[in-house]
Amino acid sequence: MDAEPQTRRAHLPAVCLFGPTGTGKTELAMRLAEALPVEIISVDSALVYRRMDVGTAKPTPSQRGAVPHHLIDIRDPWEGYSAGEFRQDALRLIATIRARGRLPLLVGGTLLYFRALQRGLAAMPAADPAVRAQIASEAQQAGWTAMHEQLAEVDPFAAGRIAPGDRQRIERALEVYRLTGQPISALQAEAEAAEGGRFLRIALWPSERAALYERLDRRLQRMLREGFIEEVRVLHALPQMSADRPAIRAVGYRQLWQYLDGDCDLAEAERRAAVATRRLAKRQLTWMRAEESDLRVSVPDTGAPERIVRFLEASGVSRRALRCNMMGAPSECREHGV
Repeated sequence: MDAEPQTRRAHLPAVCLFGPTGTGKTELAMRLAEALPVEIISVDSALVYRRMDVGTAKPTPSQRGAVPHHLIDIRDPWEGYSAGEFRQDALRLIATIRARGRLPLLVGGTLLYFRALQRGLAAMPAADPAVRAQIASEAQQAGWTAMHEQLAEVDPFAAGRIAPGDRQRIERALEVYRLTGQPISALQAEAEAAEGGRFLRIALWPSERAALYERLDRRLQRMLREGFIEEVRVLHALPQMSADRPAIRAVGYRQLWQYLDGDCDLAEAERRAAVATRRLAKRQLTWMRAEESDLRVSVPDTGAPERIVRFLEASGVSRRALRCNMMGAPSECREHGV
């Protein structure tokens, strides 16, 4: 294959569909697949894990059979998966999907993954147990609010983006500063640009936050009826699993794990899970306000699929343009810019 069609193929955009949990991203992606030949790349830090289906609202076997899905069920629940690994996997998949003349559609709510893909990753120091232990000791004495104030003194930009109660991110930002002498925000700004070409970013915004919270509560109750507790019980029984495994950080799993550990009764675990889910949605919305988007769509909206398709076509993405891309952009297709 000559270099010119490959170059044109690389200019075909990848579409990013992101939004907070519970906004119907999977269903909307399936509707878009009815209009365009897409392959879906999951951008979800929980969907990578096998044996975690109910509590992650994983796409059903029929959905995955109808439209190719990627980066689902690629890790066992006791294994880790980083933003850097996601970036490498996603860039590889974007290239292979484009080579098939299809549209890469990245769908999910793990905005750290979207950011890593589009902006690259800074070279960060590895975790240092001794430094973390010192930070934890200081926090036990002074509290995490005081640690956040300490962070604001050395890295006001990072402190402005990290909530005073976000222990994990405060700890990491202070750890990086103590290890390198540089603010984590400065290192992140040095990240290399992504290699994935042009991205079209479509943000899903809930029209009413209260209505989103109600949907999240109903979804949690449906998951519980469909076997969520039994799913966590199976994980809890695995000898490789423990409460500190990355998979158990997923909303709902941590709270039900606490119930199975005897830390609370089931009603309290359900209450904690509902609160944690709402907090996740709130954090995702906060992240989204800091991100740029090419199209903002209010949901729920029955007309959203048609609106998105019109936007993609106006941006040079159509069935004909994709077909021409696969054929190496013959002369009769150059009007599409591929």
